[in-house]
Amino acid sequence: MALDLHTGIVLLAEPFMLDTNFKRATVLLVEHTNEGSLGFILNRKVNMRVDRLVDDFPDFDAPVYYGGPVATDTVHYLHRKGELIEGSEEVSRGIFWGGNYEQLKALIGQGVLTSRDVRFFVGYAGWSPQQLLEELQGGSWVPATMYPNYLFKTRPERLWSQVMSNKGNTFSVIAEMPEDVHFN
Repeated sequence: MALDLHTGIVLLAEPFMLDTNFKRATVLLVEHTNEGSLGFILNRKVNMRVDRLVDDFPDFDAPVYYGGPVATDTVHYLHRKGELIEGSEEVSRGIFWGGNYEQLKALIGQGVLTSRDVRFFVGYAGWSPQQLLEELQGGSWVPATMYPNYLFKTRPERLWSQVMSNKGNTFSVIAEMPEDVHFN
């Protein structure tokens, strides 16, 4: 089976994954090269606002998400305003990663960017060269197409099920499985 592994896809943790960092995780892959892969878990909201987490940040009522277990002392952001933030990298249609941090803060301070336009992540998910491919081949991840609505409009607690269901066929059935089948 050939796997199309590339920047901009979403990876769904297989339904019985035991690793608590990735149980029912929905990960946007933002970088995939020969040196390794990097992504952000989209559906792990942290009980904290970004303006309380980052010093010298404008008043901004935007939640922070747990991006993954690597470098949890770093903050990253995805947004949909790549044309306004220099150095942004489009990682999927309509979704941009990073860019000029001072510009980001200025646009937030001016009210040009709202919490509906940007998501902040503490840490990231990372894989060494070939590791992600091996995990995909082993069935740990289900690749899917990424849509901007997944990031900006779908409730995080429903994201894994929604993306899985959108794949159709057997995946629609998997999407409805309870998280802990022992209680079913």
